[in-house]
Formats: sequence, structure tokens, C-alpha cells
Amino acid sequence: MLKTKILLGLFLIVGAFSSCKKDTFDAEKQAKIDDALIVDFIAKNSIVAVKHSSGLYYQIITPGDGNIVTTSNTVSVTYSGKLLNGTEFDSSTTSFSLSGNLIQGWKIGVPLIKKGGKIRLIIPSALAYGNTSPGAGIPKNAVLDFTIDLINAQ
Repeated sequence: MLKTKILLGLFLIVGAFSSCKKDTFDAEKQAKIDDALIVDFIAKNSIVAVKHSSGLYYQIITPGDGNIVTTSNTVSVTYSGKLLNGTEFDSSTTSFSLSGNLIQGWKIGVPLIKKGGKIRLIIPSALAYGNTSPGAGIPKNAVLDFTIDLINAQ
């Protein structure tokens, strides 16, 4: 009986320590995975995209006209966001400051067009939500595909 209690105690201790495994996330490895996924995605969908120095891929559909957009602007946009498998997780018309709490991919990508412009951003996970899931059907390490119409910039 004592042996059983000792063995049970050891199993519980070992179980507790093995469940505390550290996250072995490798950002550099994930960046390579994301880039390969994006390159495959744009090839399969015949998208003519440019790779930004940040790792963001973009396609300017309509450049727009007017003033250059900066991160100090408040913008009004209509957008849709999808995963690479085509699942739409969000779409809306909204206004916000580009200096606000946005994913980096938007802060980099939206200023690439002017008022009236339309852009497609294919955002690697490091410029989106990274190794976390914000919910709304977006898994961790997700590459995001946004189409954004820039209605106004002030």
C-alpha cells in the first residue's frame, strides 16, 4: 500500500513537471515558413505582389490620388480580412488613427496608397498577431490576407 502511494505521488510530480514544457517558438523559422506560404499563395492565385523590406507582400490595385498617407493620419477604410485558405474572419468600414493599436502590416501597408486607393496586403504572422491568437477564427502564426479600400485620410 505504501509503495502504491509513493508511486502515485511520483507519477503526479512527473506529470506536473512535464506539463510545464516551455514554448519553443522560433521567430526566424516561422518567418521562413510564412514566406514560403505567401510565395506559394501568390503563385497559385496569380497575384502580382511586391515584397516590402519588412516581409509584407502587397499588391496596389488602385494607387489613389491626393496627399501621401502617413502614420499620423486618421483614415477611413473598407476592408476584408481572410486567412490564406479563403476563410473570411472580418470585414468592415471603419475609421482609425494609423498611429493607434494596429497590426504592423497595416501600419506599413496602408501608407503605400493614397485616398481612393485600394491595396491587397498579405501579412506574415510577425507583422500580424505573431505567436498568439486574437480569437475571431485567427489561429496563432496566421498569415493574413487583407483587401483595403482607403476612403479618406486626414
